[in-house]
Amino acid sequence: MKQIVIVGTGMGPDSLSEEGRRALAEATVWFGAPRLLEIFKPLFAVPKVIFPFYKYEEILAVLEQREETCFAVLVSGDTGFYSAAPGIYEALQKYNPRIVPGASSVSAFFARLGLPWQDAALLSVHGRDMTALTGTVRRNRYTFCLTGNNVASIGEALCDAGYAGLRVHTGENLGLPEEWVRTITAEELSLSNLPPLSVLVVVNDDPDDRIRFGLPDTAFDRSDGIPMTKSEVRALSLAKLALKPGDICYDIGAGTGSVTVEMALAAYRGRVYAIERQPDALPLIRENLRRFHLGNVTVIEGEAPEALEELPPPDAVFIGGSGGHIGEIISVIQAKNPQVRMVITAITLETAAAVLAALPQAELTQLSAARAKIAGKSHLLTAQNPVMVISAGGML
Repeated sequence: MKQIVIVGTGMGPDSLSEEGRRALAEATVWFGAPRLLEIFKPLFAVPKVIFPFYKYEEILAVLEQREETCFAVLVSGDTGFYSAAPGIYEALQKYNPRIVPGASSVSAFFARLGLPWQDAALLSVHGRDMTALTGTVRRNRYTFCLTGNNVASIGEALCDAGYAGLRVHTGENLGLPEEWVRTITAEELSLSNLPPLSVLVVVNDDPDDRIRFGLPDTAFDRSDGIPMTKSEVRALSLAKLALKPGDICYDIGAGTGSVTVEMALAAYRGRVYAIERQPDALPLIRENLRRFHLGNVTVIEGEAPEALEELPPPDAVFIGGSGGHIGEIISVIQAKNPQVRMVITAITLETAAAVLAALPQAELTQLSAARAKIAGKSHLLTAQNPVMVISAGGML
């Protein structure tokens, strides 16, 4: 019976487990990336039949042709953390494979730093976009990152989210003679030239994992002439939208970006597209995003519905300003996703009527809020303008 062992090589020869070393010694046929094979061949005196690939389709073809009974597949890194090992394991089920891990770069790097990692967040930005990066850093004290040819870009993303001063521990060439562990700032990281496959631990001493609706209006930068959805309206609107962490969201007529911010806090693994036609509002939106350390937002200058054409289908949409094109906007959105969840605010009966004509099954709530102001020794209630909050679509 053929025996297949998938051996995690960790960070190099010194992090190979004793079980993995035995498996490689006993195997007469090896598979793996050329770089790994070159590193590990000199460790074993017995000649091996070597195939310089690790894609499961190629491995299966060889297994069906060879008469040997003992095979090993070398995989780099941690076998359970963004590794090729699970896919190979699943594809080779008819041969009853087993996985033997090596030393984890996660545990090894935290050990180098003398830090615990039971509460750390782990992610990879190797060959991936950085949507999750700043949201993860925002919510956790320690964030461990696998990298690729993008280390400086990671620093840039942190700086763009207002995190230029955060400490970043960098591990270069872990497990190799040229290993280098150092501590720099995110700004210094953005200017660095670290080698590919470095590992990072970003330290945020003031993490905030709250998802907040109805933030105080004073929490945002504001400017005359740029509208802002008020706190009470935001709280009800976000509750109606019922956002999930991975949602794709639109904020149409973003204004100051107050709804954009609260959407991005809730959809921290997704992406928010803030669409605004006033050029003067765009710097304001970006400044408010930096205030809340948000990196999962794309700001778009343009007017709906034209500005929506190239965007991915949304899961949730807030419309705070339509420029008189509400029917067309709703039509474009529903064509992208018939099950989209929508909340539209209106201050005029004419806008509300146009929304209800396009969404006859929508729910309308008229919101009237009053805020207390101090007048001498007393508190007087000052009424805010009434707003109609119209919600429709989706599955709650």
